[in-house]
Amino acid sequence: MSPLPDLRPYLRTLDAETLADLLHAQAERDPELRHSLELRAATQSGDVSEAHRLLDTAVTDGNVEYTAKIGAVLDTLQRMLDAGSRADLAPLARRTVDDISEVLEQAGDHTGDLGERLDRAVELYARACAARPPDPEKLAAWIVEVEFDGPGWPVIDLADFATALGERGLKLIKTAVDDVLAANVAGHRREVAERLREQLAEVLGDVDELVAILSAKPPRVDVSLKIVRVLRAAGRHSEAIAHAARALTHDKQPPPQPEPEDETSRRRKEFDARPDRETFAALREAAQAAGKWTAQRRDALARLRELAADGGADELVRVLLDDGRPDEAWRACVRFEASPELKLELAELRAAEHPAETIPVFREHVDELIERKDPQAYQEAARRLKLLRGLHKRAETADEFTAYLAALVETHRRKTRLITEIRTARIALPKAVTSPRAPR
Repeated sequence: MSPLPDLRPYLRTLDAETLADLLHAQAERDPELRHSLELRAATQSGDVSEAHRLLDTAVTDGNVEYTAKIGAVLDTLQRMLDAGSRADLAPLARRTVDDISEVLEQAGDHTGDLGERLDRAVELYARACAARPPDPEKLAAWIVEVEFDGPGWPVIDLADFATALGERGLKLIKTAVDDVLAANVAGHRREVAERLREQLAEVLGDVDELVAILSAKPPRVDVSLKIVRVLRAAGRHSEAIAHAARALTHDKQPPPQPEPEDETSRRRKEFDARPDRETFAALREAAQAAGKWTAQRRDALARLRELAADGGADELVRVLLDDGRPDEAWRACVRFEASPELKLELAELRAAEHPAETIPVFREHVDELIERKDPQAYQEAARRLKLLRGLHKRAETADEFTAYLAALVETHRRKTRLITEIRTARIALPKAVTSPRAPR
């Protein structure tokens, strides 16, 4: 079979308009190419909020289109990070990590292409945090939550986030690790605590602590070799030689897992019969006491997501809020189309720390208010526009608000009362706006 001809020399002879038409036609047939081009167009002008909007509209049933869109988002993040973008990309990167994690949790499987994209998303989030470090306490809290209360993925390497965490963030993680170890419980949480304890010793450069941790592990060749490498890197060559001489080669089986608690089983049956906020809270209390909450939470939320997909999104969102997981509540609210009232409620709670994510919600609310065509609604719309101006400013997309306002005013230029309310709210109108003759 002869190789396909190289079309690039021919394509270089075409003018830009012809190439644009060809590419546009292909994008209409190829969802992955279209998503990639949409993201490139959005981020070309620094419009990170558009990338958030595209994530909001991602298909979430595990099909190829969702995986393609996530890949396009990750490509955009990497391109902007490589280019040294001044935009704060950490919120978008973290949202991508959380979004993929939630889809994988719902699917119950973290292998395959989407699992690989999760690993890449964590890597890009670490880079974004290093470029513009977030609040170290909030970053540490997120890592603790993902590791101890998540479904088992992603697995965080503290070395990647060490710079952004700093001394304060690492200290908070160490406190959480020490608390779990002091509780002396078996299972997932202890395994995570032991892994993080080892990583902390490495990141903090505590050689004695790291050697002690490694020495307490079941004797294996790989563990002994790591001890040797750590000691040699610290310049303690005689100790390294002594450890190498004592290396053991056999392994030990992990301890058996404890049996489920009776109370947890009983509460789970109640939840399965009537999955709502009340039975979820009872299950959480029993499972946390038994050290079984991670697995129980995953299964219970999977059931609530099934109900949310059938129109019961508000119940899932309220459960997540009760569970102290506002980020997951927000994603569920957007993904499963919660009621407009609840979506707006969450957006108001989230706007201060995540302005870019909430912009689309407030824009939808402005449109809804204008459609009412009454003075009070116009007044509220103007107040929301003033809020949107501030959100765009904090999201570093002020130019986008200017363009949005110009388009909105042009569309509704005959609504004199609306225009008056916008002016009263001290929002600068585009110069092209003129007063219409008849009020509406």
